[in-house]
Amino acid sequence: MILHSTIRSHESGRPVILLIHGMGSASTAWQPIVEELESTFSVVTVDLPGHGLTPMDESQPMDPKALAQSVFATMESLGITKFHIVGNSLGGWVALEMAAMNPQAIASVIGLAPAGLWLKPFVARYPGTAIARILASSLRVVSPLLLHYEWARKIGFENVSPKWRDFPYELCLDATNAMATAAGYYPAWDALLRKRFDQQVPDTIPVTVIFGDSDRTLPAATCQERSLVPSHTRWMIFSECGHAPMWDHPSEVLDEILLTTGIHN
Repeated sequence: MILHSTIRSHESGRPVILLIHGMGSASTAWQPIVEELESTFSVVTVDLPGHGLTPMDESQPMDPKALAQSVFATMESLGITKFHIVGNSLGGWVALEMAAMNPQAIASVIGLAPAGLWLKPFVARYPGTAIARILASSLRVVSPLLLHYEWARKIGFENVSPKWRDFPYELCLDATNAMATAAGYYPAWDALLRKRFDQQVPDTIPVTVIFGDSDRTLPAATCQERSLVPSHTRWMIFSECGHAPMWDHPSEVLDEILLTTGIHN
């Protein structure tokens, strides 16, 4: 499956960086860092199946390996054969699968709160997974108005980040709309059951993993098993940070991207 994609600042000779969003999200999730990345990289964003502008195809498998294959097919359709990857949550898991699947194509991997590093694979949907989806869907029509109020933003984002009060209105609206329209949300969740990342990534590929100390979505006790990532991985914990480090600490994330990729302004 070819995914909806966007290329920014695409010029010959510029390094390419691919951004893969998480489950129930969309390429709009990268707005806090995408403009800065454009000063250094050709930036590619994709919408996973049933997310953002990519429609849901019922015949499309939604497990991370299948999603990795779809992302590779999309990059091939763009004529891009070598690139860096930044992935958040499910996107981080997909990025790791891609590095294991075709290491020659991957220059580096940055996982921002990557999924798939479970202590034990889930056998049922994560508790509370339905709440955010139901809330976003039911409030979608009125969310442009409600999200102007702090109490509404608190309901939607307090569990995502300790810094939710600092989130701009546009970020909250984009995230709410992405969740509300994500037909691939439940299919993706079900495709993760009884699985975790268990592949080998060569030590020739730089890998950085960043989790927040306040990640309630993928808590450290059950969802941050370090033995599942390559031994050469740079593993970092950001303070006052939730499940989307690029929202909570965009400047620090940008610094780590430049360090991992080996590219400096």
